[in-house]
Amino acid sequence: MVRLRRKRRSLYQNILQTVLWLLLLGIWTIIIFLGIGTFISQPVLAIVNQIEAPGEILYRSQQRLTDSSGNSWQVILFKQVQSGQAALINLRLVGFPGVAELVHPQPLQITTPTGDILTANDVFLDEAPAPTIAQYDFKDVLPNLPTESLQLSLPLVGDRFIRISVPRFVVQEWQEVAVKA
Repeated sequence: MVRLRRKRRSLYQNILQTVLWLLLLGIWTIIIFLGIGTFISQPVLAIVNQIEAPGEILYRSQQRLTDSSGNSWQVILFKQVQSGQAALINLRLVGFPGVAELVHPQPLQITTPTGDILTANDVFLDEAPAPTIAQYDFKDVLPNLPTESLQLSLPLVGDRFIRISVPRFVVQEWQEVAVKA
């Protein structure tokens, strides 16, 4: 009788040990696949939005990017096509209140990876809707941009700048907006 109990106990221990090993193996497999997935995943391209109104079409790319201080900015490139008029292509940058007070009218500086500096004129000649909003004419700048990452330099008071890095996939999305009819 004692031998039978020992055999049962030993059998239960073996089954329990096998189940625990399988559970541990499953957990490690999931961890490995999740870890590999973070290294090989590509950034997701956002969809270029199209908004239609009578006599007007608006194409838009909107991303949230951070500046060199870690503050978030909405970066919106839009192309406005009105019947019978030349298309407008503008880049709007919107920061959260209190982040910075942008200076108007001052051009935006765009630095390419090769060190070339392009400028975009400020659309807000007199006053912006809020101190953390800027909008720049990108119609002549966009065709000259390489399909590589860029750095935007927003002018502040006292010859200071806020720097925002723009990843390559965002620049490619902007160029997609530019070719929309």
